Amino acid sequence: MTEPQQDVLATVEATQARRVFGVSVLALLGLMVLYISVLAPPSLGWLVFLIVIGVTALTMSWRMWHATAHRIELTTDVLRCSDGTEIVRIDALTHVDRGVFAFKPSNGFIVRAETRNSPKWYPGLWWRFGKRVAIGGVTPGGQAKAMSEIIAALIMARLAQSSQDHDNKEES
Repeated sequence: MTEPQQDVLATVEATQARRVFGVSVLALLGLMVLYISVLAPPSLGWLVFLIVIGVTALTMSWRMWHATAHRIELTTDVLRCSDGTEIVRIDALTHVDRGVFAFKPSNGFIVRAETRNSPKWYPGLWWRFGKRVAIGGVTPGGQAKAMSEIIAALIMARLAQSSQDHDNKEES
């Protein structure tokens, strides 16, 4: 059963130029490492290491290309990917961190949830691990900043409502 369609408050999506640049850098890294391993093969241990790094970089570039074809959508209830994957429910969020020293993706932000979520990663777009969800990567900073501000406002509104409900219960 699908959820009813909701209004999208904000979206974050990678521009074509950022997608191409990010994927190209990863693919070029993979190709260069594989080229070096073929051109001047080191000892067997290093050769295996270089091949693993090269293949991993090429695989990640392919995954990033497919992941960044999607966009992140924010509704009043959920943060979701355009392919239908629910990233995190808004009522489970406790904190938004956009600071300079936060462990967050480039041009992005991180949110913390009350409960742990299963790990998931869309390279260049978002990742989720434990209680943390990070948005950003090859996305424009302006879109991510606007989304983080709206999420912070939704969290504050929910906290204010629960505080008001708590006060009303005490008066009764």
